[in-house]
Amino acid sequence: MNHVRDAIHCDMAYRMGLTGRGVGVAVLDTGIYLHEDFEHRVVDFVDIVHRRRDAYDDNGHGTHIAGIIGGSGSASDGKYMGIAPECHIIMLKVLDKKGNGYASDVLAGLKWVRDNRERYGIRIVNISVGSFSRKGMTENSVLVRGVNAAWDDGLVVCVAAGNMGPGTNTITTPGISRKVITVGCSDDYKEVNVMGNRMIDYSGRGPTGACICKPEIIAPGAGIMSCSNEEGQYQSKSGTSMSTPLVSGAIALLLQKYPYMNNRDVKLMLRERAVDLGLPINQQGWGLLDVERLLL
Repeated sequence: MNHVRDAIHCDMAYRMGLTGRGVGVAVLDTGIYLHEDFEHRVVDFVDIVHRRRDAYDDNGHGTHIAGIIGGSGSASDGKYMGIAPECHIIMLKVLDKKGNGYASDVLAGLKWVRDNRERYGIRIVNISVGSFSRKGMTENSVLVRGVNAAWDDGLVVCVAAGNMGPGTNTITTPGISRKVITVGCSDDYKEVNVMGNRMIDYSGRGPTGACICKPEIIAPGAGIMSCSNEEGQYQSKSGTSMSTPLVSGAIALLLQKYPYMNNRDVKLMLRERAVDLGLPINQQGWGLLDVERLLL
């Protein structure tokens, strides 16, 4: 995270006093371990999978994602601090210990977020999960309808592009939604290990089956060090799952500075301020996330 914060130019935000304070980020994932980096900012935990009351993460993926968004870095003397270290996190466990899940559980999580967004000040939804079943690859799929409903309610929804690249039409669902912000990986030229598989050039690429250009934006995703589901520990993970919370965290900073912005405003600002890397549009979208440019 220390290298990533430098790469996407976060320092100016912190000098401006922007930390994501007051912004709620809902994360749909494998759960959350109450790592010391979250302090007391995990304001609710909802277990859609097993209906347990106390926060836990039997996989580690969700804790890692939440750390990228809003870890304080206190267990590492600030080294592995997340992008928005004072935002508050609402975790919905929709995936099991293997990182698998059902569309129905994701939809239940999204409905909970929509029903409780005002109670918890939820502005952003991070979904670092995706499906690549052919039957679900249309905009009429239940997952796409679910994220679209959250977007229509005014939530900023950030979704991973998936790790099925580099072919065209490899964006996973619900990232194919034309409304949400779909995030690809900017450094997938680096070979990484994703769930035991050595991968390179893996970031999902558009266009979608409906000829929508995707992703919208890209951010680093290779070898990101963030919170693990063990006390005071960190671990490295790679993929578009890690790129997505970088964008969610950056948006938390943006919404702290401009709380009146709606989700369309956020999307337009990302488009205007991204850095064009000269890559094909269906690989980079608008370009690379740059937090300093985003907040100017």
